[in-house]
Amino acid sequence: MRVLITGGAGFIGSNFARYWARAHPNDHIVVFDVLTYAGNRESLRDLEAGGRVGFVQADICDQSLVESTIAAEGIDTVVHFAAESHNSLAVLDPRRFFTTNVLGTQSLCEAVHRLEVGRFHHISTCEVYGDLPLDSPESFREDSPYRPRTPYNASKAGADHVVRSYIETFGLPATITNCSNNYGPYQFPEKLVPLFATRALTGRPLPLYASTRNRREWLHVEDHCAAIEAVLERGRIGETYHVGSGREASIEEIADLVLAATGQPASLKTIVPDRPGHDRRYLLDSSKIRSELGWEPKVPFEDGVAATIAWYDENRSWWEPLIGRSPVVEEGWSPAGPGATEAT
Repeated sequence: MRVLITGGAGFIGSNFARYWARAHPNDHIVVFDVLTYAGNRESLRDLEAGGRVGFVQADICDQSLVESTIAAEGIDTVVHFAAESHNSLAVLDPRRFFTTNVLGTQSLCEAVHRLEVGRFHHISTCEVYGDLPLDSPESFREDSPYRPRTPYNASKAGADHVVRSYIETFGLPATITNCSNNYGPYQFPEKLVPLFATRALTGRPLPLYASTRNRREWLHVEDHCAAIEAVLERGRIGETYHVGSGREASIEEIADLVLAATGQPASLKTIVPDRPGHDRRYLLDSSKIRSELGWEPKVPFEDGVAATIAWYDENRSWWEPLIGRSPVVEEGWSPAGPGATEAT
C-alpha cells in the first residue's frame, strides 16, 4: 500500500505512522500535516531519518496541494486523522474547528473522489453523540442519533456527515471509526493524561474540573491503531465502526493513579471551573468491530496509564519544549482567552 496519513505529526496520527511502519515494512508512508501548535515533527524524527516516512507540511484545506501530493506519491489509501481536537480551545475559537474539521475533510473527500483513490478512512470521535447521564446503563451505538454539545463535537459531526455524503452521492470507498478517549505516548500535554503526568512529574498542581465524577471511556492508542488496521484490511466499505475499550474512569480516578505512580501528594489536586458544555459521560458499544472484524483491546487500563507516565518521565526532552504552547489556560476561564497560554 501507499498510504497518506493526514495529521500524522499529531498524537494518534504519529502513533499510527509508527504502528503501520512496524507492521507493514514494505508500504510507502507519507505524512501530511500543517504543524499547528499541537503538531510535533519530533514525533516522527526517527521514522524520517530512517527513510520510513515522507513528510509534507501543508493544510488539508489546500485541495490542490492535497491532490498534487496524492498524484506525486501514487497514494492508494488515505487515513484521515487531521483535526482540531481540543474542546477547551473550541470554546474560545470555534471557527478554526469548523474550517479544519468540516471544510478540510470536504477537501480531502473531493481530492480522493477526483483522483479515484482506492480507499479513504476517516477518524471520528464518540463525542458526536453528545453525552450520557452518569447513572445510565446506555452506550452509544453506530446508529445512535448525533447530538453534539460543543463546537468541537459539532465540527466532528459535520466531518462525519461530509464523508457519508460522499459515500452516498459519489460512491467514495470510505469507512469511519468513532473512538473513545485515547491515551499513550506522544500526546500533546494539554490533554488529560499527559497534562496530569507532566504536572505531577514536575510537582505542579493538577487541574480537575469541578465535575470530578464525569467519566470517559479510555483506549490505549496502540489498540486504536490495531482497530484501524482491522477496518482497512477487513472492514466493509461505507460502514462505521465503534472503537472502545469498555473501561470507564473519572477525572479524579486518573488523577489518583498519576499521583500514586509519581509519588506525589493528593494536595496537588486543584479544582477549576468546568468548561462550558462539559460532557458528563461517553461510552461506546464496540460489539460490531469485535464480532465482525475480530478486534479487541489488549492493553489493560492501569498498565497502560503506568506505561504512559513512565514514557513521559523518560522522554522529557520531547514534552518540556511544548509547555507553554497550549492556547488555553485550564485553571480559569475568566482570565483565559484566545492566545492565552498554560502557566509554566
